[in-house]
Amino acid sequence: MIDDRIARRAAAIRRFNRLYTQRIGILEEGYLDTDYPLAAVRLVFELGDRGEAIAADLARELNLDPGYLSRLVNRLRRDGMLDRRPAPRDRRQSVLSLTDRGREVFEMVNRRSQDDIGSLLTSMPEADQRRLVEALGVAGRLLGDVYPAPVVVLREHRPGDMGWVVQAHGALYADEFGWDERFEALVAEITAGFLRAFDPARERCWIAERDGSPVGCVFVVRQDDGVAKLRLLLVDPSARSGGLGRTLVRECIRFARAAGYRRLVLWTNDVLAGARRIYEAEGFSITDQTPHADFGKPMVGELWELAL
Repeated sequence: MIDDRIARRAAAIRRFNRLYTQRIGILEEGYLDTDYPLAAVRLVFELGDRGEAIAADLARELNLDPGYLSRLVNRLRRDGMLDRRPAPRDRRQSVLSLTDRGREVFEMVNRRSQDDIGSLLTSMPEADQRRLVEALGVAGRLLGDVYPAPVVVLREHRPGDMGWVVQAHGALYADEFGWDERFEALVAEITAGFLRAFDPARERCWIAERDGSPVGCVFVVRQDDGVAKLRLLLVDPSARSGGLGRTLVRECIRFARAAGYRRLVLWTNDVLAGARRIYEAEGFSITDQTPHADFGKPMVGELWELAL
């Protein structure tokens, strides 16, 4: 017997499964308004994405009984949807691919699925959309998602982003370094000042997004006519393995040069080893060091500079 804690969590997952299958119509015979059940439409999706595949591989990856898969393949072949040919290296194996008719159906159901999910999302506020996508990404990773990691894209700031910047900095630095609320207050002051005096020709904020949810940020702000300041570099722990921090710093350098600044400076602390490695690799050098305990922990503040 499982304990009560696991039972409650299992019930929560089952409740979500029932809700989601009902919302997207998985249990309906004519999935996505086709004449086929979910398993057949999934087969069309897989072949549409891959181009072709070995039947035995599909049975294993989709967790389908080989006999059931064979019946689905025969039905789709009768309907002119699939081609089947012997595998070149092992003629006992079958290679499956879509016909022109199958490709038309794939494009139709792919578009219909996209529209259905799009309608579901547009019924939610922007913040809820981001929370949902991020939560599903976390669920996929915890359940062993083996598909390629989603692409991280950079964009300029928009309304609502500064709240995330403040919250993310406050939570992350408290968790990883034990910094107190004074650091979160400092970030709030920086972001408020950025918005009040924003000069789009000489200042910029980049938000890094993955699946529509923010996972990083950095700012370039004007210090004076010849000097720009890099501020508030942050990368969420879930996005740190792909070089996002270096990408953000390089974007700051590129922008500062294009805007006509002669120097790019920044302030950081000696405990931020990952960020310091990036700054050093990109050519910054330390110009000053000052011990302090401004955020409740003893550390050394550092000024870094890059000639542009």
